[in-house]
Amino acid sequence: QVQLVESGGGLVQAGGSLRLSCAASGRTFSSVAMGWFRQAPGKERDFVAAISRSGSLRYYGDSVKDRFTISRDNAKNTVSLQMNSLKPEDAAVYYCAASHGVAGRNLQGDYWGQGTQVTVSS
Repeated sequence: QVQLVESGGGLVQAGGSLRLSCAASGRTFSSVAMGWFRQAPGKERDFVAAISRSGSLRYYGDSVKDRFTISRDNAKNTVSLQMNSLKPEDAAVYYCAASHGVAGRNLQGDYWGQGTQVTVSS
């Protein structure tokens, strides 16, 4: 089992930045790939970013590439998402996910956090 707790969401103006964090406990953190997803009201959950177990490979959704950066610290059991140049369309609940599978744009989450709200004002 892996327990995930997100933090760092909030309200930001368009063009601003936020940094989301996800703290993991349970199984060895370095044994799982990690990812971020988001879901806006009335929409499906979308892939945002993923990172491999070692942190050497990173993947991004097309709409966030060059603006968002995913990172992980296996010593601290955390994964982060630095979000820059935020747009109103980035507003959503952001979820952290852990996967026993391979990191990539089609990462399948085996464990999920409760989500953190990101609101972007125009």
